[in-house]
Amino acid sequence: MTERLYRWTKQRLRQQLAVVKGEKAPSLVLRNANYLNFARRKWLTANIWISEDRIVYVGQDMPTVLTDTEIVDCENKRVVPGYIEHHAHPFQLYNPHSFGKYAATRGTTTLINDNLMFFLHLEKKKALSLIEALDELPTSMYWWSRYDAQTELRDEEPLSNSKMKEWLEHPLVVQGGELTSWPKVLNGDDSTLHWMQETTRLRKPIEGHLPGASERTLAQMALLGVTCDHEAMTGEEVIRRLDNGYTTSLRHSSIRPDLPRLFKEMQELGVDYFERCLMTTDGSPPSFYEEGVMDNLIKIALESGIDTIDAYAMASYNVAKYYNLDHKLGMIAPGRIAHLNILDGIENPTPQSVIAKGQWVVRDGRQCDCMTSFPWEEYGVEPFKIDWDLTEDDLYFSMPMGIEMVNSVILKPYQIPIESTNRVLSTDHDESFFVMIDKFGKWHIATMIKGFATHVSGFASSFTNTGDIILIGKSVSDMIVAFNALKEQGGGMTLVEGGEVIGRIELELFGILSAKTMEGVMADEKFFVSLLRGRGYKYEDPIYSLFFFSSTHLPYIRVTQRGIYDVKKKTVLFPAIMR
Repeated sequence: MTERLYRWTKQRLRQQLAVVKGEKAPSLVLRNANYLNFARRKWLTANIWISEDRIVYVGQDMPTVLTDTEIVDCENKRVVPGYIEHHAHPFQLYNPHSFGKYAATRGTTTLINDNLMFFLHLEKKKALSLIEALDELPTSMYWWSRYDAQTELRDEEPLSNSKMKEWLEHPLVVQGGELTSWPKVLNGDDSTLHWMQETTRLRKPIEGHLPGASERTLAQMALLGVTCDHEAMTGEEVIRRLDNGYTTSLRHSSIRPDLPRLFKEMQELGVDYFERCLMTTDGSPPSFYEEGVMDNLIKIALESGIDTIDAYAMASYNVAKYYNLDHKLGMIAPGRIAHLNILDGIENPTPQSVIAKGQWVVRDGRQCDCMTSFPWEEYGVEPFKIDWDLTEDDLYFSMPMGIEMVNSVILKPYQIPIESTNRVLSTDHDESFFVMIDKFGKWHIATMIKGFATHVSGFASSFTNTGDIILIGKSVSDMIVAFNALKEQGGGMTLVEGGEVIGRIELELFGILSAKTMEGVMADEKFFVSLLRGRGYKYEDPIYSLFFFSSTHLPYIRVTQRGIYDVKKKTVLFPAIMR
């Protein structure tokens, strides 16, 4: 049942009261449960009664009516609240449904998701209907509301006032942000500041994006309403945020696997209070999650010597309390949604059994048959279609300035030193042709890229935050073959050598998301990334590289729909060319 107005109707509330009164049987009882009680910061033993999707009683009594009630003895087990990933980007090849299902099998039963893909690619009615449908699943899904597109768009319609208003006011949207456009706000962007004020008026927090921020910057952003930030990269930066009153999210992701070092440095600097700390995996690519989701972060916390209750709280109670959701999530107590993890022991946070909204997701180590599919097409999430052609004659590389990769995500300008009139480049260097083309074929940008790879002959991808197409390669003809293969398969990624496709990832939804399970996407990603690495890609994460080529919250230049964009000066250096 969605949360458009109330999670539980009056009729459901009366039925739940009847269970506690002994007039109606609960659906499930966890007997002799040694559970984590955050109200007292203690492990207590009780019987936990569940009526459908809600915990209705926690105490010493057993129900007097047990008709059709499932009773599970939890002696010698530990029971903790379902974990919460509060900073999910559920579009790193996978989709919210596939990631939610996989995360739940590892005990992460609540996701607070970035809305960027649906915000940009769907009209608001379908997008909001979609997030309501996703909340019908056993996992709980909440959302952020973005203030900006994280890139320069040719058409600003996705940022209309009515769209912003309805997203922010929706009950499943629990925060504003993440605020990647904070420099614009400090420099006078009153439009974004208005929506920040509206977020605060609605009593919803605002997530910052403040890498390297000084005390003065943190102070200014706090004045404007920012309440949390996940960009601390050292223990000192964590403390700087805490000292300025922020809730601070400790990150452990594919390109910033910082958690062990953060805990070490925080402890060395005297931090012994963690109630304003959360943890996040920050939307990493599929294979990063093979070791787990929030269960893996709790494990790292425990291995780092963090107090047991603090370790679990940073992935459950602290999160729920920060988002004003602790009346529904993050605790084992009456009135909460029945998200529960049953552990073999405190030291192993990966659960043996998982209950989500009162349903078994995992039972004694075996996954249960739930969340099998999702009808994306009913909500306007369609396959990627290219109904136009591209030939070698369309691509000319005469621009004097190229883009150079400093690492996975940082780009800087460079003067192109080689002759770019050739249609095939040498593999003795790491410079390649680079093209971004409008998904409708109306405009393109053609230049060179340094640092992506040495032996990628032809590569095509529709995996970008705007869904526009990227071509990279040493051979223009192989780049065209890669484009045609991408067109034929309906989006995703293709890799070509000698005119033959040697690798592909199919992304059926928008050309950005896979309809496969997480396990299937993991296999596709690992194989494809191995092909890129074998051809000279040398940084941490090619998936992030592709997605962030257009993202203007990162220095120094970006390739956007408007052209090559100088992030600091906020100007277009070379405009996109109409085809």
